[in-house]
Amino acid sequence: MLRTLFNIPSEYFGFGPLLAVWAVFSVGLFIWLVRRQGFSEDTRGYLPLVLLVGGVIWFLLPLLCEEEGLAVRGYGVMLMLAVVASALLAAWRGRKLGIDPDLIFSLVFWMIIPGIVGARLFYIQEYWDEFRRETLWQTLVATVNVSQGGLVVYGSMIGGALGLIVFVRRHKLPLLAICDLMAPSLMLGMAIGRIGCLANGCCFGGACDLPWAITFPADSPAYRHQVHHGEAFVHGLKFSQDAEGNLVIGEIEPDSPASRQALAAGDRVLDIGWQRPGEENMQGKPVGSVDEARRILLNLDQADTVLWITTPGGTARWVSAGPAAGSLRVHPTQIYSAVNGLVACLFLLAYAPWSRRDGEVTALVCTIYPVSRFLMEFIRDDEGLGTWTKMTISQTVSLGILVVASALWVYLRRAPPGKAFPLPRQGR
Repeated sequence: MLRTLFNIPSEYFGFGPLLAVWAVFSVGLFIWLVRRQGFSEDTRGYLPLVLLVGGVIWFLLPLLCEEEGLAVRGYGVMLMLAVVASALLAAWRGRKLGIDPDLIFSLVFWMIIPGIVGARLFYIQEYWDEFRRETLWQTLVATVNVSQGGLVVYGSMIGGALGLIVFVRRHKLPLLAICDLMAPSLMLGMAIGRIGCLANGCCFGGACDLPWAITFPADSPAYRHQVHHGEAFVHGLKFSQDAEGNLVIGEIEPDSPASRQALAAGDRVLDIGWQRPGEENMQGKPVGSVDEARRILLNLDQADTVLWITTPGGTARWVSAGPAAGSLRVHPTQIYSAVNGLVACLFLLAYAPWSRRDGEVTALVCTIYPVSRFLMEFIRDDEGLGTWTKMTISQTVSLGILVVASALWVYLRRAPPGKAFPLPRQGR
């Protein structure tokens, strides 16, 4: 896990050097486009996206800066590499088909923004409670801060597909043929993007003891998830509720500081108190729910913090050694997904020259990926189950895409053979 690579000083953003660089780049881009194709509808179509990026640099990035500046995240860097690699692969394949690479880069440009927006909206609606803040402005800032992760592949596929459809209609291109061209790039981008998920610690798997299992640090989503679900100890304790609904100590971690106190499993918890290093006043509050107790102790991760828990038998007090060693060992589902995406990309590339109709490669990826994602959800541990379906949201969407893929296969079977951009078969 490597969330932050380095920090860029905050003075570079807002009305600063980065905005100036973007302005120069934008002017150069439009000069090149006008000289190449005139002030056409396609040239004008770049204007909203250029202004959007400029607005992000001017207004949004300063809000996302921390004390050290704007953190450059491993997740964001891998996302950028995924976009670049996908675009280059599509341009290379397009050139072999006689398509101008500039057209492919324009298409990718049109897919990026809708793809990110769709991926973020999908994530927000799934984890809305994580984004609610005291004010509307704080909530808005939290929702647009994608540098720390929070994108869903299916959302990006939907958003990117909408951008592709708009671009194809504007340029009067064959839809299924362009979808076939972009399908392997989609899988390659997903494979690289999943390495970013590994660096960020998101999209983690369930606990296991396999030789290749991995752990994440105490500030990771995996550890916090395990604590909130009663799988991992927090400061040596697990909490539960008794038959009467009272908060009690469920389990005490052996050889932890808490195990050396006058505490026992089943003791009722009356209140939790703490005093952080450097603070003169002690703080404490009555606690009645498991979630509240876990949340309080998770936020007390500083070493040498004095903790105490009051039970009917008295008060147990000890000094925290700092954050936990890390999460339980879990499936490296990010690596599984990266390998899955790479294998799917290579398979689509191998199949494309042998396809007989436009749309076959698209139908194939809409069949392969939903099946693998549906199965992957059984060992991922970051999504909850739906109330009615007893499946994760991604599993439900996977079934929906499989229905669409089935309809597409039926349509293709009835369509006569023929391709808009035939690829030469290897060896011929």
